Amino acid sequence: MISIAAMPFYVLKMGGSLMACARPLMGVLMSLAEEGYSFLVVPGGGPMADLVRDIFSRGSLGQEAAHWMAILAMEQYGYFLADGNEAALTRTICRPNEHSGVRILLPYLSLIENDRGLGHNWDYTSDAVAALVAAQLSAPLIKATDVCGVILDGKAVSDVPASSLLGRISCVDQGTIELLCGPLKGSSIWVLDGTDAHRFYRSLKSGKGGTIIRS
Repeated sequence: MISIAAMPFYVLKMGGSLMACARPLMGVLMSLAEEGYSFLVVPGGGPMADLVRDIFSRGSLGQEAAHWMAILAMEQYGYFLADGNEAALTRTICRPNEHSGVRILLPYLSLIENDRGLGHNWDYTSDAVAALVAAQLSAPLIKATDVCGVILDGKAVSDVPASSLLGRISCVDQGTIELLCGPLKGSSIWVLDGTDAHRFYRSLKSGKGGTIIRS
């Protein structure tokens, strides 16, 4: 039996942009779990969070209510990600145990109790939740999304300091960049393309591809 302490463990933010290809990517995570990897998946908000944004943009919703509705949207996406596989849903920020190498975080109750400095505005999305969770668990963070990495001046870069992304639109929200430049200084995020499950598998196994955002 593989020792849980020896298992390579990642917090993995599964972008809502990957909803159409999430099932094969979850299948890859389950396969990696059989090889000794373990993951705590932090779901994005997907189209459920987009609906909250739309209601908010029409002035029909206050910022605080919109924040918590978006957190609940992450939970809805979490149920979608768990459908059809053996990933375990959890409301506790913890590492997987011997019964499940892949857990999917339902973050609402944990964040209501302690939001760990998360801003209650649209600068802080599920990216920031994942960054705070990874920091709490002292774990490396992967963001699986629908782009090949951070694009600067029309090119994907392999490595970039978080400070250079302050005030710039990128595939990572500004709240997370501010956290990396402040309270989470010393942390990093590995941005990987999740649209092709087999390519994602190869990247994770080889440690190559995507962009490392360093603080």
